[in-house]
Amino acid sequence: MSNPHELSTSVHAGTETIAAKPAMSPLKRTFIALLHNRLALTGLIITGILLLAAILAPVLAPQDPYDLAQLDIMDGRLAPGGESMSGLTYWLGTDTQGRDLVSAIMYGLRTSILVGLVSAAVALVIGTSIGLFSAYAGGRTDAVLMRIVDIQLSFPSILIALIFLAILGQGVDKIIIALVVTQWAYYARTVRGSALVESKRAYIEAARSMALPDRSIIFRHMLPNCLPPLIVVATMRVAYAIMLEATLSFLGIGLPVTEPSLGLLISNGFEYILSGDYWISFFPGITLLLLIVGINLIGDALRDILNPRREG
Repeated sequence: MSNPHELSTSVHAGTETIAAKPAMSPLKRTFIALLHNRLALTGLIITGILLLAAILAPVLAPQDPYDLAQLDIMDGRLAPGGESMSGLTYWLGTDTQGRDLVSAIMYGLRTSILVGLVSAAVALVIGTSIGLFSAYAGGRTDAVLMRIVDIQLSFPSILIALIFLAILGQGVDKIIIALVVTQWAYYARTVRGSALVESKRAYIEAARSMALPDRSIIFRHMLPNCLPPLIVVATMRVAYAIMLEATLSFLGIGLPVTEPSLGLLISNGFEYILSGDYWISFFPGITLLLLIVGINLIGDALRDILNPRREG
């Protein structure tokens, strides 16, 4: 029979071992939860592959699809698996200009992802700052800012983007500005709702009683506790920004021909679908669909994982 003193010492030592184990960070815990979610893991794999293809396009792409010296108009509209006169095989076919669709899609991914990420990041910074300030200030300031947000959200995003692009013209920087204008209000509304809850908590009152600067209270104490819903919204808005940019480019008012995205690649082959050259639009369209689905799968999983009412 074990000595009670030895058993007590063993239990005490075990308790110290458990207590000494460092707590898992929220970021690591969220990532592990994503890996254990089948749909999220599928989204991570799809998005990761497409992101790598975009980043490594200059290295992996068979040709630079926008270097005129590498193009041959005689290779235009070759079917998938077709060979050029020089013996080069085009696995996804070519477009009307003789561009290899594999290369064009990889370069188009670069533009689409860049526009989506940059516009979402800028809109996040602007919208988050406005939402936090609105909730913290309260009163008339909050009412005025939220009425502006309501007016912004009452108009379709594509209509606002169309108006701005009609004024600014085409270009990557122009469409990023247009997408920022259409998105900042979503972040402001989301953050303001979370910040209103946090502003009534005891730690905010304690920070105010210590006469901490307002900027410190807002960004060092309030903002970290508003991040979970903000992360979910940001993930969804990246997918929406990519889709909206593709729509605008498809309509011919987004990006110029010299900086094509997936939307413009789809538009280039749309008129040839009825003639049987489906692949010019089909493969860029499938790539865009996979990118949007992959990001949305991650966003849906994050919404469940970061839900404070989620059991367990």
